Amino acid sequence: MSTQAHPRERVLRAFEREYGRPAEALVRAPGRVNLIGEHTDYNDGFVLPMALDRAAWIALAPRDDDVVRLLADDLDQRGTFRVESAARRDARGDAHAERGGWLEYPRAVAWALQADGGHALRGFDGVLSSDVPRGAGLSSSAAVELAVAAAFREASGFAWDPIDVARRMQRAENHWVGVASGIMDQLIGAAGVAGHALLIDCRDLTTRSVPLPTGTVVVVLDTSTRRGLVGSAYNERRAQCETAAAALGVAALRDADMAALEAIRATLDDVAFRRARHVISENARVLQAVDAAEAGDAAAFGRLMDASHASLQGDFEVSSEALDQAVAAARAAPGCLGARMTGAGFGGCAVALVEADASAAFVAAAAAGYERASGRAGSFLVATAAAGAGTERDLTVR
Repeated sequence: MSTQAHPRERVLRAFEREYGRPAEALVRAPGRVNLIGEHTDYNDGFVLPMALDRAAWIALAPRDDDVVRLLADDLDQRGTFRVESAARRDARGDAHAERGGWLEYPRAVAWALQADGGHALRGFDGVLSSDVPRGAGLSSSAAVELAVAAAFREASGFAWDPIDVARRMQRAENHWVGVASGIMDQLIGAAGVAGHALLIDCRDLTTRSVPLPTGTVVVVLDTSTRRGLVGSAYNERRAQCETAAAALGVAALRDADMAALEAIRATLDDVAFRRARHVISENARVLQAVDAAEAGDAAAFGRLMDASHASLQGDFEVSSEALDQAVAAARAAPGCLGARMTGAGFGGCAVALVEADASAAFVAAAAAGYERASGRAGSFLVATAAAGAGTERDLTVR
C-alpha cells in the first residue's frame, strides 16, 4: 500500500486485510507543538501547546477476552499480549513482548489504566498507524499512548477523564517506558480543543482554551536533526532550577519573580542565575502571549516567541545550530510574525506564527533559506489546531 495514504485509510484497510472483517471502531490521538512555554513544566509553570492535525490512529474491534492483538502497520510488525499480564508487569505468555520493543507502549498503557484501582479492561484486535514524525519533538510517543488508551475505552466502556488519562499516560511513560517526561504532552493530547491552543497550569493541571490570533497560521519547521542523548543535559538543567528555587526559598521557580531573583544574584553562580531567569521570564511570556492571542494582537504574540527563543538560546542553552538556522530562515521569510525552537531542544523542530495569506510564500522562502544555511532540507507543516484524542464515528474508507 502506498505510504502516501492517510493513516486513517491505512488502518481501516489494513484491519480488514489482517482480520478478515471490517473494523468496529476508529480512534485517533494527536501530536502536539508547543507555541510558547519551554522548560517551565517541571518548574510548576505555564505552557501553551496546541494539538496537531497529525495523529496516531487505531482501527479496532473489541474482544470478549483480555487479549490485545495489534499490528503496527508502519513497522509491519505484530504483537499480542494479555491485559492481565500487563497489570502484573509480567511478559510471560505474551507474544513479542520483549523489553524495549514497540509493544512496550501498549503494554505500558494497559498497566497504567489498571493501576491503583483504575479501569477494568477488555482486549481488542487493532491496527495502528501514525503520521506524527518520530523523534522530532512533536510527541509521537504520547500520541500512540493516548490512541491505545482511547482504543481501550472503546473496547471497555470506561469514562474518559482527560486529566486522569493524562496522569496515567505520564505514569506509563515515566515508570514503564522509562522517560522522565512532564505531563504537557499527554494533557494536550487528551484535552486539546479544535482551533485553539491550550493554556496549561502545570501545578494544578487546570486548562483554558486560547484562540489563535485571527488571520494567522502556525507553521512547524522540522530541521531534520534529532536530539540524540540529551538526558544528562536535561537532568542537569532540572537540578540547576532546583538549586535556584532553594536559594529563593520557594517550592518551584513558578513562585518567584524577577525582582526576587535579582535580589539573590550574588549568592547564585551565573549558570543557575541564567537558568532561573529563563524560567521566570518564560512563565511571564506565556501569560502575556495568552493576553495577546485573546486580544487578537498577532504581532505581540510573535515578539514573545522571538524573545522566548533568545532566552532558550542564551540563558537556558538548549538550542542548536540547526534550530537557530531554522528560526533565522523563518524570520527572514515573508509573513513571519515570530519564530522559536520548540520542545526540549538540541534538535527537532522550530515553530513560527505566520500571516495566513502569506503561508505559501513563507514556506517556500523559509525552506530555501534553511537549506542554504544548513545544507540540509527541512520539512514544513502548516498546522491546524486539532481536538484531543477521540473516536471517529465514520468508518467509511474514502
